[in-house]
Amino acid sequence: MPGLRRLGRVGVLLGTSIALVSPAFVELTAIAQESSQFLAALPRTPDEVVECDVLIVGGGLSGTAAAYQSLKAGHTVCLTELTDWVGGQISSQGTTALDESRRQRQLLFYSEGYRELRDRVMEKYGELNPGRCWVSASCFMPYDAHALLFDMLEDAADQGDGELKWFPSTVPKDLEFSADGRQITSVVSIQHSPASGAPPLNTEPLSATIADAYRYEDSARFDKTIIQFVPPADAPEGPTDWYVIEATETGELIAMSGVPYRLGLDPKTYLNPSSPVTDNDPYCTQGFTYTFAMEKTESPQPQLIPSYYLQYEPYFSWEQTRDYNAQDYYDYVFTYRRLYAADPERDERIAGVPRPRPGDISMQNWTWGNDYRPGNPEDNLIYTAEQLAERGQLDPGGWMGGLRQESLRRGEENALSFYYWFLIGATDSQLDDSLKEPTPNSRLLQGYDSPMGTAHGLSKFPYIREGRRIVGRPSFGYEDGFEINEVDFTWIDFSDPFYQNNLDPETYEALRIEVAGQGATSAVLNETPAEDIPQRRRARIYPDSIGIAQYAIDFHPCMLENPPEKPGNIERPGVRQAHGQAYPTQIPLRALIPQGVDNLLVTGKGLAMSTIAAAAYRVHSYEWSVGVGAAATADFALRNGILPYDLVDNLPTLDPLMYELRREIEASGNPTQFPGTSIFNEDWEDWRPW
Repeated sequence: MPGLRRLGRVGVLLGTSIALVSPAFVELTAIAQESSQFLAALPRTPDEVVECDVLIVGGGLSGTAAAYQSLKAGHTVCLTELTDWVGGQISSQGTTALDESRRQRQLLFYSEGYRELRDRVMEKYGELNPGRCWVSASCFMPYDAHALLFDMLEDAADQGDGELKWFPSTVPKDLEFSADGRQITSVVSIQHSPASGAPPLNTEPLSATIADAYRYEDSARFDKTIIQFVPPADAPEGPTDWYVIEATETGELIAMSGVPYRLGLDPKTYLNPSSPVTDNDPYCTQGFTYTFAMEKTESPQPQLIPSYYLQYEPYFSWEQTRDYNAQDYYDYVFTYRRLYAADPERDERIAGVPRPRPGDISMQNWTWGNDYRPGNPEDNLIYTAEQLAERGQLDPGGWMGGLRQESLRRGEENALSFYYWFLIGATDSQLDDSLKEPTPNSRLLQGYDSPMGTAHGLSKFPYIREGRRIVGRPSFGYEDGFEINEVDFTWIDFSDPFYQNNLDPETYEALRIEVAGQGATSAVLNETPAEDIPQRRRARIYPDSIGIAQYAIDFHPCMLENPPEKPGNIERPGVRQAHGQAYPTQIPLRALIPQGVDNLLVTGKGLAMSTIAAAAYRVHSYEWSVGVGAAATADFALRNGILPYDLVDNLPTLDPLMYELRREIEASGNPTQFPGTSIFNEDWEDWRPW
């Protein structure tokens, strides 16, 4: 088998293209160039060599959607996932409360597969919201989400005569590239299963097992199967034999392949004017959350205080200032993401929904609760390029998932401490302590048949809101690489004095011209004062759109100091400036195409976008739409003997094949734009997401 090369080719690749990306990537290039150039050898011959037309790494919602669409197109699909469930957000991460914008939900203006998922939830429960939660129109059980989605994949394979090769408990380990470094030719992965005499999977939390999962060697805990994924031996001749779709939660293949990417807060510019920093801060990403499920009980239950509880207690809060007593606060938060209502027909209400009764089950995902929000070099969850290099994870054979194991562990401890505080705690970090009283009538749901499917009761993987984000290829108007930015879709009024007061005159003028829409040319020619330039009232329109997205720009900012639970700690100031309404927008194909690697498409949270854009482009229906777009693009490119960048290289002139791809996506029941999308339509008041 050819040796596995990673950073050797990356250094060469970035060395030839660094002028096309921003100075933030000089450091990444240096790291790549200094890394090992030798070829890595596997510890043994792969146990399996598996062929597929489309390899999807990551079984979250975007990966599941990509598999669904590829199977319908008749492809052989390999789908790998670190956990043993498909669905990501709504299964292994436990957030089965669908984040949806109001008007989009009213019109059911979604991708075909996402509508099918909602229909199957309705068929399963007889209603869309069996939990009677108040944060969403649909709250249901995580284990059911996996089952429903897997049934959808099997049905899609039958409908399209495709073949699904499903690899649960499987992680990427090494990449092999073509001689010119432009294509991924194989992906080596490790699948783990319980060793003889070891407990079942999902007995221990992720922090205890993740390092083992990424090692080639068998252990007392896991037996390992080394799998090499390759394109079909009989693939028709063309520019590539297959496509690899990056759908991991944190952008693992982005880091492994060495393509340019961003992480954390972006510098304040006229494109992202609400950013609180002048230089990139790669450590401050949005908080992650280990969710858990709890059941309301008739009588008080014994609640064991975690040994580490006092460390995390200073962080927790009911957060919402309301005229509530202690029981009201408990009921308010319990019903927020209630997954199951045992007796939904009752009159007593809180936040517009029935109050909790014994037998009700709630999932917790609370900002000043089980959100864990590190944001400093000592505690950041997702390692930067520099940190990865320091730890050897960018060496051949060195990849270990790219996450800080210690922060995962602290996130788990924080979540279990929040459960105890929820019931027994007597403090509140944001409100008057007198509002917090014991409410012990609940139990943590644990066990392999529990809603989270784990012995410990926490989700199998934390809910991830932000990961590594690629920098797209240079294109018209994007000399440093394509990116979706704040100004492209936010509802913020940039005539607010904040922007004139916090931007230098040149940047402020550039901002106002950028958001002027049709009035930009007139403003420049007439030298209109910046403060008098009118602002368009719509999102940017992309001729290469392959999907749709709408949700508010919603932040769960990192904390200012380390550790996050430090008494008196505060959120990183200024991050929420961008928080708020967003217009219905599109997913441009350019945001899925990385620099330097031609047969890799990026989905999920890894698109070319700023951290502000990522705060909106992260919810359930968006992930489905972008997964469909990636799969449709891969299928179209294979059939037409082209590479994805061929479709967008001539923009703003629209390639006829790009038009044809959009037509095919639309014809399959997957919209690429919202109703009324036009440069002339600025009437979007009915589309405010909240």
